Amino acid sequence: MEEERTLLLEEEYLIVRHSGEIPEIALYSTLYYLSEDPEGPHILLNNEELAALQNGALKRSREIVLRDLDPANRDLSLYRGVQRSLYNWRRHQAFCERIGRDGDGFKEVVRAALLDFFRRELEDVDSGNRTSSINCTAEELAEFAAELGCIPENLPSGWQMLCLCAP
Repeated sequence: MEEERTLLLEEEYLIVRHSGEIPEIALYSTLYYLSEDPEGPHILLNNEELAALQNGALKRSREIVLRDLDPANRDLSLYRGVQRSLYNWRRHQAFCERIGRDGDGFKEVVRAALLDFFRRELEDVDSGNRTSSINCTAEELAEFAAELGCIPENLPSGWQMLCLCAP
């Protein structure tokens, strides 16, 4: 019986860990299936099991935030732009709050990724290798940078030229 429970939880972890755009929904779907679904196994999760499933959702959420700050993804169909990263960052923060977790240093990782993205984007645009792929306004980007603890003065010179004009 214990082995069956372990296998079931491992399978559900994989579902949450490799879920789509909103891993929090996959997590709650898994929790419902495991404990409340009439066709589910009706198990009561202990704190360690719940934390493991939450960790899977958090890992996936972090991947999603960083995906759109990776310059290597700019020309791929999965790329949604810096604006999507901003939205996913806020979604991730709200999810952490709802489950009572801190960021575990993720803010610093996102800040570094944003700064690296800016540098690469500026190099590529300045050299004429591409047009800007930044799909938000300078104001939105400044807000994102501020949420990450990066003041606009510390951003690479000329970053505003990469942004969309405000409507």
